[in-house]
Amino acid sequence: MDLIKRGSQTAKDGFKNEEDIIKKFNNWKKDKDAQTWLILMKYDLSEIEYVEAVKISGYKTDVQVQVTIKLKKAIDIENLQVKLVSNLKGFNQIDKRWIDKYAEMWNMPTQVVSILKRYTGEEKPTIKNPKDKRRMFANEFSEVEQKVVLKWLKKNQSLIVSDILKGQGKFAAEWMLVAQKVEKNARWILKPMNFCLNYFGNGKIEITNRGNFKIGRITMQRKGGDGGRNTANMLQFKINPAELFENE
Repeated sequence: MDLIKRGSQTAKDGFKNEEDIIKKFNNWKKDKDAQTWLILMKYDLSEIEYVEAVKISGYKTDVQVQVTIKLKKAIDIENLQVKLVSNLKGFNQIDKRWIDKYAEMWNMPTQVVSILKRYTGEEKPTIKNPKDKRRMFANEFSEVEQKVVLKWLKKNQSLIVSDILKGQGKFAAEWMLVAQKVEKNARWILKPMNFCLNYFGNGKIEITNRGNFKIGRITMQRKGGDGGRNTANMLQFKINPAELFENE
């Protein structure tokens, strides 16, 4: 019972993908994990008439759970963001876009746009002998430019964190379900998104030793990879969802 209160448990059957989560919700009358998730969402199981879970693509919500309550004509909607982790130390990309898209979303000043484009490699470095000829690391900018970005991030911290984790509109995520991607005895943890916003997004805004920007427990960095394609120059945000297990 204590584990249920904390929102975590070990599942006898593992999780391989989001479809497994959907199947569990749709089999809620027999599935103990799904029953526990519904209880954590403040439902009284005896009042539920019907549950239907569906996959959502292209939004922060991965699985939408529609709950019909007896004697009620309305259907409750719960939007879940699902994070499947195989490596408990691994990082998970939560958002990636071109700088111009973020600039539009967050009304980014032109100076911040310019700095971040050099940071991702969309624009060429403006210093001699950069560590990477394609781009600049955060700690390679002048002290003035570093302060400009850090000040802007601080001012917009809650907006940025909410947009990249929760999203906006009718498919904004209200819950985060983190599950270990294993065949048997998988662990899972279900937390309200507001808890996750505070846990990952609150905290110091700083430049790391590796030359990236950090917002609390969220890393903001150049995407990289992509076999040298220009999409490597996008900006991405990453978290380690498995950290929620350590916070039980």
